[in-house]
Amino acid sequence: MAFPYRSLRPALLLILAGMAGCAQMNTLKNKVDDRLSGSPRVTVERTAPETEAAPAPSSSLSAIIDGDLQRGHYAEGERALRRYLAAHPGDHTAQAMLHQLTVDPVRELGARSRSYTVQPGDSYSTLAARYLGDAQRFLILARYNGSTDPSVLRRGQTLRLPLAAASAGAVVPAPATAAGADTAAPATSAAPDAAGRPGESVAAKARRLQRESVSLLAQGHKNQALAQLDEALSLDPHLKPSDPQAAAMRQQLLTAYHQRAIVLYRDQKLDPAIALWDHVLAIDPSYEPAVIYRARALELKQRLKQF
Repeated sequence: MAFPYRSLRPALLLILAGMAGCAQMNTLKNKVDDRLSGSPRVTVERTAPETEAAPAPSSSLSAIIDGDLQRGHYAEGERALRRYLAAHPGDHTAQAMLHQLTVDPVRELGARSRSYTVQPGDSYSTLAARYLGDAQRFLILARYNGSTDPSVLRRGQTLRLPLAAASAGAVVPAPATAAGADTAAPATSAAPDAAGRPGESVAAKARRLQRESVSLLAQGHKNQALAQLDEALSLDPHLKPSDPQAAAMRQQLLTAYHQRAIVLYRDQKLDPAIALWDHVLAIDPSYEPAVIYRARALELKQRLKQF
């Protein structure tokens, strides 16, 4: 028996017409509801997915420098710098940092070098300011010394300082003794200082450097001024400020030392952190943040020894 398709056709047409009518009624009802409520109904339309745009750089330049580059994450730092420069192609500081990160440091600074023994409070930034003339050149100086973590310098560690810095007008330390001795001259020593001034004691040199730092600050050379005062305080932590400007710079250096020590502390690099806080407290025994964090570092160090 054949199925009666023709007899079902009118019924199907009625059903389809009813469905279309329901859809039209719903549309009409929505329009009426919108007019009564005063707030139009939002219709979400599905569209084809768009091509995802490249993400904008999320880090500031200072975050890249203080984060990836200072901690030796060179590959991550290079990628972050390139993303940053894609958004800020005219940023000369970022360009200089990328150059330091990618250039051959020996070719850039020269193969000939002198040795330098790290003192309390030294960092690649202060050494770069002192001997290369720019604190921002810490990265190439760290790479010149094969450092995988520019945030860490140990007291007594021997570094290489390029002799080419002398031709650029930067101060170069006196060469080490033939035996490689690490003993500093006493405060009453009459040996010539790095600037070639015979008979100048360490205390007198520290006072002179402080005066020069104030002069540099007055000329608008803030980084060089801080580096000069940093060297003065490394020679004589008990050096008293000569004027309000020297006192203000001294406070800035103490804050910088403390913040650097906190980074080391958070990375559980406790010995260099404690050494930095020792240096801070040698300069200012009442610097309360250093007192508190140094005690925490010593306590954490003791706990780690128990494991």
